[in-house]
Amino acid sequence: MADQSGSQGLQQTRTSKSTSVPRDPIIDCIISRALTIQNPALPRSHVEPLQLVSYTQNQSYHFHTDWFTNPSLASPSHGGNRISSFFAYVSVDPETTGGGTNFPVLNAPHGEEWCGIVDCDAEWEDGVTFRPVEGNAIFWMDMVEERGVMVGDERTLHAGLPVTSGGKVGMNIWTREGRLGKEFGGEDWVEEGE
Repeated sequence: MADQSGSQGLQQTRTSKSTSVPRDPIIDCIISRALTIQNPALPRSHVEPLQLVSYTQNQSYHFHTDWFTNPSLASPSHGGNRISSFFAYVSVDPETTGGGTNFPVLNAPHGEEWCGIVDCDAEWEDGVTFRPVEGNAIFWMDMVEERGVMVGDERTLHAGLPVTSGGKVGMNIWTREGRLGKEFGGEDWVEEGE
């Protein structure tokens, strides 16, 4: 596994398991629906192969950003940097505790109506933690413009908190600034005429 800098090796920052999902009509439908939120004008050639990630008891993903700090991972052949992220909770065991997605820099919304979606019992200093609720999804933009240049948004720092019981399966849908190269899954995602 590679860490945020691109270093290969056994990393302890992520203990969950993940796999890319091959393209089929169901995946095409999921991509179309996600792009209506992420950017309807964006060609599918800018969408990375979808990734399923499974977390069981004691598994987590330490704080990270989805945009890359290592320029070689955001090169034109990689499709540039990630511009948006969509994380959907595909399956959550009924007995699951823990396992939320925490954004430590963001402020949690206030009001009882949010408590089914975010952890209202968390300390306010801890940012906002989205509860793992099957069928729910979190969307965010990874890049912001600073002085005419797109840069990674530090506010998107997040973590998959440890699952203390049960388990969850999530789906990552990432978009890139440009077309993905064939060696990074781009060939499978290019439509006729693009």
